[in-house]
Amino acid sequence: MDEKEKNETRKEELTGGEPFHADLGQTEENRETPSPGELEAQEKMENIFKSVSQNRPEPEPATQPGPAPEDEEEAEPESNQAEIELMTVRKPTSQQKRAMERKRQAAKKRKNKRLALKLFFAALIVAVVVAGGYFYADYMPGGQNGEVVVTIPEGAGTAQIAKILNKNGLVNSKGFYRLMSKVRGVDGKYNFGKFKLNKNAGYEDIFKALTQSGVNVDAVKITIPEGYEIYKIADTLAEKGLIDKDKFYYLVDYGDFDYDFVKDIPERDNRLEGYLFPSTYEFTAGDEYGIINEMLAQFDKVYEKYRDRAKEMNMTMDEAVTLASIIEREALGDEDRKLVSSVFHNRMDSSNYPYLQSCATVQYVLKERKPVPILRTQGTDIFEDLRVDSPYNTYINKGLPIGPIASPGEKSIEAALYPEETDYLFFVLGSDNKHHFSKTYEEHMQNKNG
Repeated sequence: MDEKEKNETRKEELTGGEPFHADLGQTEENRETPSPGELEAQEKMENIFKSVSQNRPEPEPATQPGPAPEDEEEAEPESNQAEIELMTVRKPTSQQKRAMERKRQAAKKRKNKRLALKLFFAALIVAVVVAGGYFYADYMPGGQNGEVVVTIPEGAGTAQIAKILNKNGLVNSKGFYRLMSKVRGVDGKYNFGKFKLNKNAGYEDIFKALTQSGVNVDAVKITIPEGYEIYKIADTLAEKGLIDKDKFYYLVDYGDFDYDFVKDIPERDNRLEGYLFPSTYEFTAGDEYGIINEMLAQFDKVYEKYRDRAKEMNMTMDEAVTLASIIEREALGDEDRKLVSSVFHNRMDSSNYPYLQSCATVQYVLKERKPVPILRTQGTDIFEDLRVDSPYNTYINKGLPIGPIASPGEKSIEAALYPEETDYLFFVLGSDNKHHFSKTYEEHMQNKNG
């Protein structure tokens, strides 16, 4: 169809098929020849039709008519439909991608959360079952008969108490006891002293007993003097009927005591020599472990204030206690402890007199406090005891012996770590029953013979 035919068709659509006339009221029969004005108006109208026809899009090829939309108002215009189709094939923007990723991650988190929750409840069920069995096997009474007396030292923590109870067969698990102690809120509320407990007691009974005052269980009051050796301590306790000496000695050498300082003690006979602190106690018969443990606890309490000073003096704890034990056995009283200490410190630093030459160390080897003659340089009057072969003999070994020779008191420990500043290298007991100190050997001999 050419352009002219298109225009005619468009004109017929607009005019309803009737020829166009300027005067729409005239028919074909009565229409007169148009005037010049009518021709001009007709020409303008035709030009408008022509313009509209040129700008109108080509009609779509004829197709089979589909069913009409039920609601014409809801039918999308062709232009809007095209836009929708374009959007459906358009790639998502970066913002849209981020939004979709956030949704995906959120969904993943929800899934993981649900999984974690399921696992938690599963683990909780298992824990309850296990704990229930553990509670039944360990928290309930052990089924033993009889009573036992336990000694809780002053200042003992839950870990130490658990160990004491375990040693006495009252709890099977030290860790579980500490746990239940926390759960029941009794940490820090324990009392010290002696407690008589039934071997069939449950944890609740133990908590109740140990948070009350210690009971009188026929305790024996006894004083362990300063300067006593292990064997003299054992003799004193045995005389009171408090210990079995064989069991006591075994625990001294091999007993498991929950103190850090015990781990620092070198392996040797009478391992705890010097560490059973001298004091006045109340002990119960048949409680060897409790007796030793209480004396160790007292040492730990006293020595705590001197640990830093020992480091300043470049001395180990064992060296400090060893020197203190010698001072304890050599000094006559508080007035000369630090002077005696100065002599031994000066000798340990001396190249001319590196031997301490303490008679007390020889007496320790002999396990007898018999008088030791003064070593003489003339004639053959050299006492054989002073030459006894032992690492404790300070006449033949330089410096300190391999360990303490007695249990020192606090004043001797203090003297060992805070000596007087002197140049003394000698001291001797005079006829006036006092120690006389000197810087040179000549002065020493004068004091000895005077």
